[in-house]
This record gives sequence, structure tokens and C-alpha cells, in this order.
Amino acid sequence: MALSRKDVKLPENYPRHLLLEKHAEFICKYGNDPNDYEYAMSEFLRMNGVYWGCSAMHLMGKLDSMDKQEIIQFLKDCQDENGGFRPVQGHDPHLLNTLSAVQIAVIFDCLEEIDSEKVVDYVLSLRLENGSFMGDKFGEVDNRFTFCAVACLALLGKLSRLDVDKTAGFVKACLNFDGGFGSRPGAESHAGLIYTCVGTLAITGHLHYIDADRLGWWLAERQLDSGGLNGRPEKLPDVCYSWWVLASLAILNRLHWIDKEKLKDFMLACQDPETGGFADRPGDLPDPFHTLFGVAGLSLLGEPGVGQVNPVFCMPQQVLDRIGVK
Repeated sequence: MALSRKDVKLPENYPRHLLLEKHAEFICKYGNDPNDYEYAMSEFLRMNGVYWGCSAMHLMGKLDSMDKQEIIQFLKDCQDENGGFRPVQGHDPHLLNTLSAVQIAVIFDCLEEIDSEKVVDYVLSLRLENGSFMGDKFGEVDNRFTFCAVACLALLGKLSRLDVDKTAGFVKACLNFDGGFGSRPGAESHAGLIYTCVGTLAITGHLHYIDADRLGWWLAERQLDSGGLNGRPEKLPDVCYSWWVLASLAILNRLHWIDKEKLKDFMLACQDPETGGFADRPGDLPDPFHTLFGVAGLSLLGEPGVGQVNPVFCMPQQVLDRIGVK
């Protein structure tokens, strides 16, 4: 009996092309009304949401539709005195929000508007002796945070302040028998964590720690009959893994190991033709998170009309070229 894998079926009437104008409208309107349920429930994601929106809009050639001065003021209001960034005023700073803030400042070419030196001090204050990073002062350790720290320092041109060998050594300690990585040593391989670990090793110059064929096989196995990608075995496909998996394969030069056309069909089917935006799966509600990763994933697949995305930083390559980051 053949193994049956969890999957979804694409609707017959799904969009066959990228609804670029609709997605730009969706991003511009999302979360603007404080009375909306989405606004209240996403407060702790506000900084990340601004990054998702700005990066997607730049890739779609629509960044001018964003209110740059309002966003710069938001950045200023959210920087804590310790240098880190909060998701919104009144919350504690965290590395996840700090990377998003730095990415926003780079996209809008306004790094001078934030205190970059304090950002570096904040990031380095969270490193541990084994090379890993806490997400904030409360002490949780996760490879997502290590990636955020390393990416922040790289974008600010301060990677030399870090012992990159020690940090890469921590990531290597999280390597599993299947070629993948987990959040910490001994944790299950997961595509989202694989992306952060591959990204960290790429930035620090330690990709040689990876068995590219073994990991590439594990990642390619994430593609289901629908064309979509899941994050680990026996999970449903999700548009966000069209980024985590695809970007990892791109960094490893194994992008050709999946069926690109089937994946593109799945991603296009996740668009909402009425409101714009991408959902996790066909028929679900769209949001900025999946919209960025839908647009960025299509960029990696060579979609016409979408700017080139960098697979390590999930930012427009044009922006990184401007600051000299590869």
C-alpha cells in the first residue's frame, strides 16, 4: 500500500497569474484601522508586519506607495534605550523585531535615523558562551535568534565584532542525521529552522559544514502532489515554506531539485482574487506574512514583474547591492 501524505487539492478556478496590483492594495490597506480585529490581535507582530509589507512592496515595485516618514517615526518610537527594537510601543525589545527594524531602515535607506551602534551593542549583549543567542533578556535560545543576530550585524557592517567560528559551531551542533537542523541541539529538523541555520552559515562563511546533497534531498522531499511544500513530514503544504524550503535550496544551489511549475501553480492558487494577498493554503484568509513569502518565493522562481530577492536575507537584492552586502 502506497504511503498517503497529507495534502490539499487546488480549486479548479484558481488564478493563473500573479495579481500584483491586488497584492499592493492589500498591503497598503492591511492593519490601518485600530478598530479592526486583525489590528488588535497582531500588535506583537507590528514591526515584523511593517518589514513584510515593505519588502513585498519593494519586490513588486510599489514601495513609493508606503508612507516613508510615518514608518521612520515608527522605528524611532520603537527603539529601546538599550538599542533593541520593540514590536510596538509598550512592549519589550526582542531580536526578531530588531532584525525587522534594521531591514526596514536598509530598505528605506534611513539607517542614520536609528542608533545603529546601540543596535550592535544590544545584539552582542544577548550572545552566550557557546556562540548561540538569546532572543531577549528572558533567556530563550533558538536558532532563529542566532540568525537574527548575525543578519543584523551583517546588514550594519559589524560582523567583525562577532566570533563567527563559535557561532557557526553552535549551528553545526544542531545538525541532525537527516542533514537538517532544529532549533537547538537534538531538536527535530524543521524547514523554517533549516533556513535560519543555512542562512547563518552562509553569512558567516561556513556552508562547508552542510552536506548539501543530504540536506537538499530532505528539502526536496517536502514537495507534495499539489506542488506545495511542507515544513516537515506529514504536515500540510503552506506558502511560507515556498520561502523557507526554496531559499535554502537556492543557497545550496539545489533549486532545480523540485518541480518549479507545480510549486508555482500551488502558490498562485493561494492568492485571494477579491482582496489580494496570499494565504497559507487555497481558500484561507490572506495576510502580509504569507504575501511576502509568496511574492519572494515567486521571485526565486523567476516570476516576471517581481524584483530579484536575496535568498539569505529575504530582501530585495537591489537594496543589498546598495550597501555592499552579498
